[in-house]
Amino acid sequence: MNDTILYTIALTMVNGVGGVLSRQLLQALGDARAVFQEKKQLLERIPGIGSVLAAEITNPEVLRRAEQEVRFIDDAGITVLVCGDEAYPFRLRECPDAPLVLYYKGKGNLNARHAVSVVGTRHATRYGQEMTAALLDDLAALYPDTLIVSGLAYGIDIAAHRQALAGGLPTVGVLAHGLDRIYPPAHRQTAIAMLEQGGLLTDFPSGTNPDRPNFLKRNRIIAGLTEATLVIESAEKGGSLVTAGLALSYGRDVFACPGRIGDLYSAGCNQLIRRQSAALITSARDLVDALGWQQQDAFPAARQTELLFAETDSPEIQRVLEALQGGGELHIDQLSLQTGFTIQQLTALLFELEMDGRIASLPGNRYHLR
Repeated sequence: MNDTILYTIALTMVNGVGGVLSRQLLQALGDARAVFQEKKQLLERIPGIGSVLAAEITNPEVLRRAEQEVRFIDDAGITVLVCGDEAYPFRLRECPDAPLVLYYKGKGNLNARHAVSVVGTRHATRYGQEMTAALLDDLAALYPDTLIVSGLAYGIDIAAHRQALAGGLPTVGVLAHGLDRIYPPAHRQTAIAMLEQGGLLTDFPSGTNPDRPNFLKRNRIIAGLTEATLVIESAEKGGSLVTAGLALSYGRDVFACPGRIGDLYSAGCNQLIRRQSAALITSARDLVDALGWQQQDAFPAARQTELLFAETDSPEIQRVLEALQGGGELHIDQLSLQTGFTIQQLTALLFELEMDGRIASLPGNRYHLR
């Protein structure tokens, strides 16, 4: 495992340094390794850090814990995804509070062409279970490669995972703890089955307990991983409505199943629909039509590439654009490997594209298409 992963994991383990400060440190110093190699006195001068956090960063215990986590990851066969890497879920990367590090175990594609989150109350009624089964059965028939994301919790979550498995849909569970355990233990067998037909994902290191605040924190990943969130059942308050709110804040679509007036676990869904925070859904076809999947799939890849280029683009410019189109955010070293250009050649080409407004540069010599 490379040093970038070790130091980035260490950065997530510094007490008091959350996602915002982590990004400030990376922007100021270039990469995670530089953060831990910087002198304490210089760290203190970075806005938002100060002497207390500088002491936490330079505490040798942080790197020791990160090294311990790397050993666990290697032994358990876990994949580490660092924000900015090509394999990092591209939808989640667009979110302002995307985790710096994700821990993943499984075979499912986190960058599936179609992906939907299915959430709901832990006290699922028969109606909620039947709606989950019907919607996912229909979705499996229409788009059998759709990734289903949920939280492996009781109620609607586990019903969604099990129905996805039964229908052959890939499904990923987002956990509120590390990958050294399964919570609740009653869902262990389902979780094991998901490793072959999806996977388990978390931003929490091993040893993290499934404490209540962690469930709310993981909801941002459930909402950010997919293009739409579907709320099956919910009371007037609950984690499902939090997930729906997060999805809306990310600019994603939200759908809700209507329920009978007066039913406790339909009140939240009816409220979302009444406030026009969610579109009413009665079938998988409603979802497919609203998201425009048929139109997307009918748009040929060759046409997308054609639109990417201008008539005056040189072959060198086209090669850089093609690399960025397929790779999301790429470091200049990755671009060099993919295009065969030297760093000096790339610097000139990237500058030209940035001046044209067709690409954007990011901290740490990374670039992406606008």
